[in-house]
Amino acid sequence: MSSNQPPPLVDYNLFTSDAPLRESLEREGASWAHDLVHELGALAGTEEAINWGFQANDNPPRLRTHDRFGNRIDEVEFHPAWHELMKVAIGHGLHALPWRDPRPGAHAARAAAFYVWSQVEGGHGCPVSMTYAAVPALRREPQLAAHWEPLMTTLDYDPGLRPAAAKKGVLFGMAMTERQGGSDVRANTTTAVPTGADGEHLLTGHKWFCSAPMCDAFLVLAQAPGGLSCFVLPRVLPDGTRNNFHIERLKDKLGNRSNASSEVGLDEAWAVLVGEEGRGVRTIIDMVNHTRLDCVIGSASLMRQAVAQATHHAAHRSAFGKLLSEQPLMVSVLADLAVESEATTILMMRLAGAFDRADQPGEAHFKRIGVAIAKFWTCKRAISVVAEALECHGGNGYVEESILPRLYREAPLNSIWEGSGNVNALDVLRAMQREPDSLSAYFGEVTSAPNDARLRRAVEELEREIPDPDGESRARGLVERMAVALQASLMLRFGDPAAAELFCASRLGGEWGHTFGVLPKGQRLQSVIERHRPHFHGEG
Repeated sequence: MSSNQPPPLVDYNLFTSDAPLRESLEREGASWAHDLVHELGALAGTEEAINWGFQANDNPPRLRTHDRFGNRIDEVEFHPAWHELMKVAIGHGLHALPWRDPRPGAHAARAAAFYVWSQVEGGHGCPVSMTYAAVPALRREPQLAAHWEPLMTTLDYDPGLRPAAAKKGVLFGMAMTERQGGSDVRANTTTAVPTGADGEHLLTGHKWFCSAPMCDAFLVLAQAPGGLSCFVLPRVLPDGTRNNFHIERLKDKLGNRSNASSEVGLDEAWAVLVGEEGRGVRTIIDMVNHTRLDCVIGSASLMRQAVAQATHHAAHRSAFGKLLSEQPLMVSVLADLAVESEATTILMMRLAGAFDRADQPGEAHFKRIGVAIAKFWTCKRAISVVAEALECHGGNGYVEESILPRLYREAPLNSIWEGSGNVNALDVLRAMQREPDSLSAYFGEVTSAPNDARLRRAVEELEREIPDPDGESRARGLVERMAVALQASLMLRFGDPAAAELFCASRLGGEWGHTFGVLPKGQRLQSVIERHRPHFHGEG
């Protein structure tokens, strides 16, 4: 073995090595899911599972539009490693846990499990997330929910295009955006023509970005006679024939390469109305809010894996006569990354807990604004965290044999999907204007922390700035400060005391630079790093 090379980070439990996650699972009322998350954590740390992630990305999906006889089939073929990843995710209920077992803490339990397993490979989380998120939207039509939900909530991963009645389980996707509008879905031109039968329509048009097109059914936005509406569109009709859902090409993406993303054409594709005609955005927003939560979870997952890799590397790699983990400047960088990861993990779990308690008005209002705030900020922070963690490895972090390049390519994705940064920042402004109770819930949450002069000053500044009539042009800065204040409050209440002090002194106290590793003097850093460093089997 080469000298001065860190041992591979394998054979460790991603759950037991993650103190902020363990503490959050207990705090958010999901301790009953300990065994589930522990089992996933152990599996995620195995060499076999880690290899699945590499294999699924090294062998991206392939599109087959026609069979050898020239018949249109529109099928996507995946590497066996993708199916292994999906089998574990579906088999552990990551697509449906709160709907299968709606006990207190179910969303938090599912968030913890999804966060752990996503560290193995992020791309396969897309259909898992969309299936989870489609259920509340479908419940707007009890008859449709009664048909689909039993198959959406089984623990059977059953790939392949067949009628729903012939399957043990199904996956759902969504098709919203079009080439001329992107996030402006009201500019959609796909048409929905009623057939005369109850709720049935024929959809014709094009969708510019449809991820996971191998799913069994999709929620689709289209222009009905009464305006933009939401529809459920199956890939295979009940009689076994393929619906007129044609995959035109797969996208060649920066990252997320294991997952198929496509452009699709609809040619009088059969679909059924969900919710009220003309209120498609209102209907599908239930799905979007749940997938936005998953973008936060995915970003937290990327941060955690990056920090685990960086702290592990530094603990075993020497330079200039001593370990990297003992060198003051590297210690400052690692501690800064660890604090960012911890704050994001706690925020992620707090939001999942709000989904669990959404029947309480205060929690529902906090969820409304909190998800948009967190989606804006944490997804952007993930990019910086992963880049800095990669740099901690030097050149070794830049080669594909390490996981860091894959994490780096994946990191921008969550900031773009389900609404880019601008969309979410403006959504926060819209929530404050249209639902003032959401702003009250936000301040109630932020001010519930123990008295801290730095946080109090930050809150006072926010209260002065929010009424600004020119707020739209300054929305990003405002939402950033709202996010940091929220994280600071959570860290003061629930985080490691040393990490909480470091977070507030740097992020709120003005003793922070524009790069990681610029921290105030006199702080306890080593204990923060050790809290986040994974320990694997056999390590002394």
